[in-house]
Amino acid sequence: MEKDDREELAEKLKEWEELGKSTFWGLLGCEFERLEEKAAVISLTIEPKHLNMLGIVHGGVHATLIDCAMGLAVMRENPYENSVTTNLNLHYIAPAREGRVIATAEIVTRTRKTVHTIARVHDEAGELLAFGTGSFRILERKG
Repeated sequence: MEKDDREELAEKLKEWEELGKSTFWGLLGCEFERLEEKAAVISLTIEPKHLNMLGIVHGGVHATLIDCAMGLAVMRENPYENSVTTNLNLHYIAPAREGRVIATAEIVTRTRKTVHTIARVHDEAGELLAFGTGSFRILERKG
């Protein structure tokens, strides 16, 4: 990646971080960890608001982390295009109650208008908690 491309991506990341603060992303407390070519990593520190009535992380939190990580990977790959999730398939493997959870997403394949992704959520010890696949529709080019 050229220096200009890295600087442009860094600016985009700052823009996305600022935008995310006032959205559902910010409400949950999601954090950017890193962006890579065709991949993204985000995290969340578990708080009581993330738990269900059984005292474990709510499945919707995992779903959101997976969707957001995959969406960020798509945005990283296509920073000047708008996209939306069209399909999300989840598998819950193990419960989490405290600490940090990390979602890692990568792009599997892309056609002209569709991007297919996969993401995994692990705890800090590396235990797999959930995974999912998703499809994203490319809508239009941003101005």
